[in-house]
Amino acid sequence: MAFIELDVLNNNAEQLALGIDLGTTNSLAATWRDGRPTVLRPDDGEAVVPSAVYFPEDGFPVVGRGARERAMMDPGHTLFSIKRFMGRGLADVQADLRNVPCDVDENENGVVRFHIRGRQYTPQELSAMILKKVQDVACRALDGAAVTRAVITVPAYFDDAQRQATRDAARIAGLEVLRIVNEPTAASLAYGLDQKGDGRIAVYDLGGGTFDISILSIEEGVFQVLATAGDTHLGGDDLDRALADEARREIAEQIGDEAADDPAFRQALRLAAEHCKVELTRQPRAQMHLSLPDGGQWRRTFTREEFEALAAPWIERTLESCRRALADAGLGTDEIDEVVLVGGSTRVPAVRRRVEEFFGRVPHTELNPDEVVALGAAVQAHVLSGGTRDILLMDVTPLSLGLETMGGAVAKIVHRNSTIPCQATEGFTTYADNQTGIEFNVVQGERELAADCRSLGRFKLTGIPPMPAGMARVAVRFHIDADGLLTVSAKEESTGTSSSIEIQPMNGLTDDQVEVMLRESYEHAQDDFDRRRVADLRAEIGIMTHAARKGLESVGAELDRETREDLEEALAVVEREARSDDAEVVQKARDAFERATLPLASLMMDSVARTALTGKSLDEV
Repeated sequence: MAFIELDVLNNNAEQLALGIDLGTTNSLAATWRDGRPTVLRPDDGEAVVPSAVYFPEDGFPVVGRGARERAMMDPGHTLFSIKRFMGRGLADVQADLRNVPCDVDENENGVVRFHIRGRQYTPQELSAMILKKVQDVACRALDGAAVTRAVITVPAYFDDAQRQATRDAARIAGLEVLRIVNEPTAASLAYGLDQKGDGRIAVYDLGGGTFDISILSIEEGVFQVLATAGDTHLGGDDLDRALADEARREIAEQIGDEAADDPAFRQALRLAAEHCKVELTRQPRAQMHLSLPDGGQWRRTFTREEFEALAAPWIERTLESCRRALADAGLGTDEIDEVVLVGGSTRVPAVRRRVEEFFGRVPHTELNPDEVVALGAAVQAHVLSGGTRDILLMDVTPLSLGLETMGGAVAKIVHRNSTIPCQATEGFTTYADNQTGIEFNVVQGERELAADCRSLGRFKLTGIPPMPAGMARVAVRFHIDADGLLTVSAKEESTGTSSSIEIQPMNGLTDDQVEVMLRESYEHAQDDFDRRRVADLRAEIGIMTHAARKGLESVGAELDRETREDLEEALAVVEREARSDDAEVVQKARDAFERATLPLASLMMDSVARTALTGKSLDEV
């Protein structure tokens, strides 16, 4: 008998995979080697890949350190901080466009496009170039091994659009994404805090373009995110910009606003400000030097005290997020066992000092803050590739998810800070007689009305059998996977008819929109409650008046004249009062109408009973 040799796929066998930190300023990869996570450095020793792309007049784009070097000579054709544009529309990135040296527009799907050297590039394509460069560096460090599997990190506050854009970038780069992991969670894994017993951890992550604060709990190997807060548009770039704006004001007095606002010059100014910031983290004063568009030179010495005064408002914004995350977790600063600093911007002495003052304990800074996230991603990649380390990651969703209901209210299905992966199912029904379809509006946010939340997508369920209002039974299921990606499905139970949507919006939240959503949910809590109450009452009144009219048609003749007139008057009053925005007025009208319909309801019950019993013997009843 002949035998055919097969390659047996052993799911338990450990396979090499990368942990990649795709950062706003820098990116790098790590992997698990010799029993621990290790940053991958090729022979030249350079592991960090600057997240920059330079477009020469001829040839292929240059990525990484080479791009940064060319940026000083040709800033008009170099792009930085691409992560800020991932999963976002043109209207969302207006503040960042000042520092982009080329024309920018968006396509018909709302995806940002950069026009440079006669071509158009999306943020996903540019990020794919950076990921490919990171992969190449990693493979050189692994003696040419072709590694295509990776865990990629994102800020905890990245929404569905931004996470999906990251996945798309990886796919363009030829990488298989094992999992998207939140950066703060990865940092805790890098420090091995899951191996130190039970406790609560605060991870303060101030990177180049984003800020996250996550409150984590470790209990018996289960790694759970209790709460998260932050800002998708706050990071070291803003500290650079604060220095750059201060310099620009002085330069504009010398060369004029028009020359000072030249995109190429602003790019050079940004790089000079970044260099000055880095120097001020090491020493008490640093000089900023620039060649001006008119051929002149500009020099200015900044002190650390000046820089810290400019940075103070941004640092305080991060601490506001810390307060919110602690409140969401129901904890005080004295209940935090460990504090971890992540991101290159945490090297700023003022940041370390304020974080220590806020939490009342010295934060962990032992690991390189630029490398710690990639190291943690490598730990998770090791586990997902068959490695042995007993950890279970349980992240949370940053905003509530739900459906718009009749009257414009929101039925929240998955609440903010729910542990993911997760799923939740809720039953709905039809509002009108013989309704054969339902349109679902999936929304995200903390407000009580859909108009105040963000719509993520719409889909329709058709093929519902015609039946009276309220009789159809539709189960709607929300499912969020381990990467935070959302799928919503609806199924009509009597026929099995179903429909679903995978939420993949083409652009993400606007600047600070997550923070605005949360802040407004607190500020407008009472007003939202009243408006939600009115919306629900109106929907209920609509069902009641519809039923009353049907009852009047069928058994209304059996009512005495005075009772019928009272009911018809109450019907007119409740329909008029339902237009009021005063919840008490609408509630009072609804209750009065319910009392007025009691005689009609009694007659309708009698009629149903008579119909059901007609022709049946006593034994059959």
